[in-house]
Amino acid sequence: MANDLIREHQEIYCCSRLKGDVRREEFYFESKILHDSGRSVKILEIEIPIFVSGSPVKWGSIKIGQSLEDLEVKIRNTRLILLLIGSGGLLLGIAGASLLVTRITTPLKKLVDGTVKISKGDFSHRIEISSQDEIGNLARSFNGMTGDLLRTKERMEAANRRLIQAEKFASIGRLSATIAHEIRNPLTSVKLNIQKVGQDERLDGLEREHLWIAQEGIGHIEKFIRELLNFTRASEFMLDRFSIEQIADESLKMMKDCFQEKNISLEKEYEEKLPQVLVDGDKLRQVFLNILRNASEAVEDGGKVSLSISLVEVEKRKKVRIMISDDGPGISEKDWENVFEPFFTTKSSGIGLGLANARKIVEGHNGSIKVVEKEGPGSCFVVLLPCEEGT
Repeated sequence: MANDLIREHQEIYCCSRLKGDVRREEFYFESKILHDSGRSVKILEIEIPIFVSGSPVKWGSIKIGQSLEDLEVKIRNTRLILLLIGSGGLLLGIAGASLLVTRITTPLKKLVDGTVKISKGDFSHRIEISSQDEIGNLARSFNGMTGDLLRTKERMEAANRRLIQAEKFASIGRLSATIAHEIRNPLTSVKLNIQKVGQDERLDGLEREHLWIAQEGIGHIEKFIRELLNFTRASEFMLDRFSIEQIADESLKMMKDCFQEKNISLEKEYEEKLPQVLVDGDKLRQVFLNILRNASEAVEDGGKVSLSISLVEVEKRKKVRIMISDDGPGISEKDWENVFEPFFTTKSSGIGLGLANARKIVEGHNGSIKVVEKEGPGSCFVVLLPCEEGT
């Protein structure tokens, strides 16, 4: 029995391929290409022997022709699928490798850029890496190192500024001693002679007025010499534990007449239970008086001066903060640091040693003083003093 395609090919079914003695497990197969109506068909010819039960001799055989077209189509489809799977896996591998490389190289590039910036002196640079892997730990260690370097740099700059300031004071001190020696003796002689002349009853009112003006001028010169010598003289602090509110109130009492003369309103705000501070009360009072006097001179009649004291934490250390502000014309931001330099002044009168001496005293107490921005017109001075030793 055969179909139309096989019927025309007698060489397939005319005879058996299994001849002679054949064992039961033997079989024959062969692939062939048949031509039908100009079309080639690939088949697999399979012949299986048939045995009658109980007989060792082959009785006959069965031939089966299996078309290989469907099988080859399936094989091609399978190859195509495997090829697509392989290509997809390759692309995914490339994408994964690229992502992994980017994940590694990007933080490393940030580390390299940060190293370059730090090598140029930018110790404030921070590397923004939030990963929890080894690179993230390295970045955090790197940021910690730069923070330590920045603090060290700031301490060195502060020490350098103090050294320069000390050299300035030494130079001014030598100059001041020379000025005091060269001016005081002849100035005292001039002052005594003016006083003696002023006792002459023959002088009229105009002449006495001129002598009084001369005495005022001599007084200003003597005041200048005293301030100069006080500024350049090495400070010796008589330290004791004081209530900072008490020192502030004593300073305000000394400014009471000046405030009343210009009708200046005063606002006080003291935090409760402030700790005591280990300071030289007299010298710290000079600081407050200097700032309050400048504030009273800066405001118009009917102006306002504010003083507040509170406890703050700076760099994990408790400090007492004193803020003195006014509503006057204020200080230009470019002069916030200059006002503490010797002989710098924005007033028409004065020699510019008041605030310089104030900073010298505050820094001698391991504190700091600076001008800060405030809401509205006017200026604001902030003094920070350590309080651990006084608690």
